[in-house]
Amino acid sequence: MANNKSYMAKPGEVESKWYVVDASGMVLGRLASQVASILKGKNKPEYTPHVDCGDHVIIINCEKVVLTGKKLEDKYYRYHTGYIGGLKEVQYKKLMNEKPEFAVYKAVKGMLPKNTLGAAMLKKLRVYQGSEHNHQAQCPTVLELK
Repeated sequence: MANNKSYMAKPGEVESKWYVVDASGMVLGRLASQVASILKGKNKPEYTPHVDCGDHVIIINCEKVVLTGKKLEDKYYRYHTGYIGGLKEVQYKKLMNEKPEFAVYKAVKGMLPKNTLGAAMLKKLRVYQGSEHNHQAQCPTVLELK
């Protein structure tokens, strides 16, 4: 009988790289789904679902990200304060003007698993408003997304 065992990555032997993604002119949801895939490690052949084998991603120029259609006016970021009647909502037009890095962060967070593994993947994400970041020491590779 042949030994047809699948390869399973172990947490200690996974090497992670650093990537820089320029978000200028990209659609928010498409950017978020591709970045989430890299954070999960689905772009690697040694992807294992129960191991965090993703890479570190730095997103720059997130203020130049695009929302299609009428989402700037119609889409809202909603959250609850925890108090009675404490549902707050912020229009994406205002959110993109004041905190565009938060909007991109939340979009990527929503596409990651909702467990401790997803939380570990989210720690590998850095989002910056301008084109400057302070991770030159990690020698990140520029990554062109489709």
